[in-house]
Amino acid sequence: MKINKGFYVVCDNIRSLENVGSIFRTADAIGVDKLFLCGISGTPPNHKIEKTALGAEKTVPFEYVKQAGRLIDKLKKSGVHIIALEQSKNSVCYNEFKPEFPLALIIGNEVNGVSKSVLKKSNKIIKLPMKGKKESLNVSVAFGVAGYYISSYK
Repeated sequence: MKINKGFYVVCDNIRSLENVGSIFRTADAIGVDKLFLCGISGTPPNHKIEKTALGAEKTVPFEYVKQAGRLIDKLKKSGVHIIALEQSKNSVCYNEFKPEFPLALIIGNEVNGVSKSVLKKSNKIIKLPMKGKKESLNVSVAFGVAGYYISSYK
């Protein structure tokens, strides 16, 4: 696996094809080097992904990987910093985190979040502060917030 000083995104079982499309679109906007679609995450070509990606599925390099955990192991061996975006007792607020590259940001399933096995492999877990009654944002929106923050350091 060839790794540069890039910014990678790992989608850990994103079930909504529209969310996958939105993630492609945001990934294009912030200059993500590669998107890894893992587990049940849908892949292009798919009309629901294309509907929200608006062509970004053709501009952002991507790869389907069945098991996110094995991918994380390979990325870590290549010197990539593994950062999970998840609400957990070990997470730090995203804007208190200083990204180091190469970096892979893991975003998780809309219901269950990033899987526990993948969280254990992460170098750091970051979160978005939630000031309302809901405990999380839509995965594609959360990725947008964290992704723009991380890309500002690249």
